[in-house]
Amino acid sequence: MPSSVPTLVVLFILYNVANALALSTPPVSVVNRRHASPKARAHQLHLRPLFSQISNDDTENLLEKARRLRQEISVIESSKVEMQMEKDAKERARQVAEMEMKEQKNNLRMRYSAEIPILKDMGEEVMERVDFPPRLKGGKSRIVTIRAPLPLGLVLGEEASVPGFISVDEVAPNGNGASAGVKQGDIVRAITACQTTMETPTWQLLAGGIGQPKTKRFMYSVDGRPLEEVLDAIGSNRMDVQERDVWLVLERMD
Repeated sequence: MPSSVPTLVVLFILYNVANALALSTPPVSVVNRRHASPKARAHQLHLRPLFSQISNDDTENLLEKARRLRQEISVIESSKVEMQMEKDAKERARQVAEMEMKEQKNNLRMRYSAEIPILKDMGEEVMERVDFPPRLKGGKSRIVTIRAPLPLGLVLGEEASVPGFISVDEVAPNGNGASAGVKQGDIVRAITACQTTMETPTWQLLAGGIGQPKTKRFMYSVDGRPLEEVLDAIGSNRMDVQERDVWLVLERMD
């Protein structure tokens, strides 16, 4: 270790001792300081403490400032927490409202729709859900589907003031329609109907064939159709070679 290090330590100790002695020495009178030599005055200035003492008032002020700063920080943090909680509450409310709206739309669609057989281009029947906007006012009706064999035992009527508004006026007590659940006052929205067409395979067309008749069954919308046409469509189900039940889509008041 270099020899200068112990020397610095000794000087530092001597300096502290001299400083302590200077603080404990009674103050020099004004006359003595006035006539003191420049070297003595320099020595007195040199012996002043390096750090000035902090008064009690300054300490209290610093503590008060620190306390206020902590309060301000606490208020800011609390405000942030409240804002985040309010934001989270609004988001939860929005999600709940969105779910309720979707549920209402789904319930409304289920109320005014039905799964019925739909004839596709290739000739197969596929069950699909089809919407039937309500024709009865008040929002207290619903769509029902009923299957029954012919004869249905129903008397249908058409509203005079609303053409194409077909309703069930009478239901035979022991008829197939009554047994299947058709009620008087039901509004007919759609039924199955059959149609016979001539279909010729491609190879027969090339050979000049005349084709063969083929009967197709499909869903027939009753809305806006005259009563006579609706009755003919119901009767066409007799052409179904499979003798399947007639599908009826009805709108019924709850």
